[in-house]
Parts: sequence; C-alpha cells; structure tokens
Amino acid sequence: QVQLVESGGGLVQAGGSLRLSCAASGRTFSTYTMGWFRQHPGKEREFVACISWSGGATRYADSMKGRFTISRDNTKTTLYLQMNSLKPEDTALYYCAAGSTWYPFTADYWGQGTQVTVSS
Repeated sequence: QVQLVESGGGLVQAGGSLRLSCAASGRTFSTYTMGWFRQHPGKEREFVACISWSGGATRYADSMKGRFTISRDNTKTTLYLQMNSLKPEDTALYYCAAGSTWYPFTADYWGQGTQVTVSS
C-alpha cells in the first residue's frame, strides 16, 4: 500500500509555470507506475500523464504534450509534474495516483489533490 500527498498547486497567470510534487510513503513506491490526473468542476477526472516504475517511459494526454513533464525520484519516493505555458483551461484539481497498468493507466491509490488555478 502507498499513501500519496500532493503539493505545489496555487494561483498562476496564464503563460506561467508550476511544479507539482507528490510525496509517497511506503517502501513499494518504485514498483508502481505513477501518474497525474486532473478534474475540472462538474466534469470527469481525466488522465494527464504517467511514468513507468523506472522513469524510463512516459506517456501524456495529447493536450499536455510539450507543455507538461512528468518525472520521478525513486530515492526520494516523489513524483513531479512540471507544467509550463499554463492556460486558463488548465485550472483544475490535480491528483497523483499509483497504479499497476500502463495503457490505460489505472490508479490503485489516489492522493487528496492539489488545486491549480490559472488566471487570464
């Protein structure tokens, strides 16, 4: 089992950047595929990106390619999401997830979420 705690959300102007972090507890972090999802108010949670257990492979939703970068540090049991060129439509609650599948990425554990708000 793994517990996930996100941080790094906040308010940023359009065109700006944020880096989200997800701290994981538990010694099995390095065995999980990790990912990020986001949820807009009143909408379904949507896939953002995922990364393999080693960090050697990544996958992104089309709308995030080239703007977002997912990474992980297994020695720190932490997952990251670097978000650049942010747009108002990126405003959402962002969730960290740990899973065991690649495509589609299916989450077994979720964090509580961190709010990202992009002003125009």
